[in-house]
Amino acid sequence: MLAFAPQAKGSMKSRPGRQYRSRIRPIHVLPRLAGAAALVCILFSVLAPTSLAQESKAGKAGREAPAVPVSVATVTQQDVPFRLQAIGNVEPFATVAVKARVDGQIVEVNFREGQEVRQGSVLFKIDPRPFEAALRQAEANFLRDTAEKDQARSQERRYLELLQKNFVSKEAYAQIRTKAETAEAVAQATRAAVDNAKLNLEYCTILAPIEGFTGKIQIAKGNLVKANDANPLLVLNQVHPIYVSFAVPEQRLSAIRGYMAKGSLVVEAAPTGTDKPAASGTLIFIDNAVDQTTGTIKLRGLFQNKDNALWPGQFVNVNVKLYEQKNAIVVPTRAVQTGPEGQFVFVVKPDMTTEVRKVTVERSDGDNAIIASGLKGGEQVVTRGQLRLAPGVKVTAAKS
Repeated sequence: MLAFAPQAKGSMKSRPGRQYRSRIRPIHVLPRLAGAAALVCILFSVLAPTSLAQESKAGKAGREAPAVPVSVATVTQQDVPFRLQAIGNVEPFATVAVKARVDGQIVEVNFREGQEVRQGSVLFKIDPRPFEAALRQAEANFLRDTAEKDQARSQERRYLELLQKNFVSKEAYAQIRTKAETAEAVAQATRAAVDNAKLNLEYCTILAPIEGFTGKIQIAKGNLVKANDANPLLVLNQVHPIYVSFAVPEQRLSAIRGYMAKGSLVVEAAPTGTDKPAASGTLIFIDNAVDQTTGTIKLRGLFQNKDNALWPGQFVNVNVKLYEQKNAIVVPTRAVQTGPEGQFVFVVKPDMTTEVRKVTVERSDGDNAIIASGLKGGEQVVTRGQLRLAPGVKVTAAKS
């Protein structure tokens, strides 16, 4: 590259006798520029790695994701009861459809609908006046027939004395004795009529045959009722104690029978949608045949139900405890996730990073899962926040 320096002012004048050439002369600057460029390259090669490393570290620190907050739980090893789970239905211990046993008009209703009544409590009263009159008539007939019976027996004794003295024939005495026996039979019939009239009068007061809760009144006060009508006056359900019926697969029958032979089996029942503790009862019945349409066997548990936690017709979750499983690996059920390759959990390692661990769940027991393989006691598993996790993600843990 060439550069030209301009000639100084006035330098173009010519001198006499000489021919002057232009004073513009080339200046060679390429070596100087090349040296400067080399110096810049050397400095860049020395300083660039340090600045790039610092920039890389700053960028990496800026791009590093913050730790994900999660809830964790500790894997425990403990004794867990082995339970069979089923859906059951609550049934009353006894159900009685209360009906009238005599015809008449209802004059009293001595309870409220839904009230708990004791055995022998007065429920209804039927107008007793017709039955009181019938009783008085039966008693009068009994007195009349009793008098005739006594007269006939007295006459029989006199004829027996006359027969012994040969004053009457045997045929005459036989007639008198037959008459006396007939009068006695008539007196006994009228006595039975008196008892029947008393019984009908008692039937005018309808008592609770069992202890239980009343249902809706089907026939109100003032209505006429018939004896043993098709429609009951009231339905009573006994709930102390109470039954819970449920069914389990027939494959469990042999195990249930075996453990039941060793001792009574505990049955727990809890209504759905409640936080109350489950009611505890005893397995008392195994059906005598398997239902071939469903492949299940029907069972029944008995519960004292003193707090009325179970109610007839209610659906409940039932657990039958068979035995205690020793040293089982237990985690919260919400820690177990399901993926394309099966069930897994996120394990929090000591460096607070996550690891995906495949597990095998043996069964569920309430809010806990019993793990057959994949975990050991003391490890930490994630129970909340799994959606933001991946293998190796840093987390901050809080106990759930």
